[in-house]
Amino acid sequence: VQLQASGGGLVQAGGSLTLSCAASGSTFSTYEMGWFRQAPGKDRRFVAGIMSSGGSSTVYADSVKGRFTISRDNVKNTAYLHMNALQPEDTAVYYCAASKNWRWIRYGSKYDYWGQGTQVTVSS
Repeated sequence: VQLQASGGGLVQAGGSLTLSCAASGSTFSTYEMGWFRQAPGKDRRFVAGIMSSGGSSTVYADSVKGRFTISRDNVKNTAYLHMNALQPEDTAVYYCAASKNWRWIRYGSKYDYWGQGTQVTVSS
């Protein structure tokens, strides 16, 4: 599976962005999908995850709960991260990733494939 993240950019605090993660191949629907982010000088951190079947089977980091929504379209082979009420502390490079292991969805080491990252910058 090859993943291509896009949709990042510069936005003012309080604004919104939607990130997309386009996947190649016919097996996208069999993978759990996650979004991670890495701020300058910090470790990569889990943001959100969605089960292969999609729907309401999602998990979020506490820092984004209620502001971010992860979704997927298994027909379009694309996962999304809808981000609302963005704050300067959300500034980071955002990565999408694919995993076969829902149990460890929060752990980056358990993912099989990674996209290249897209920069999100939130100005105050």
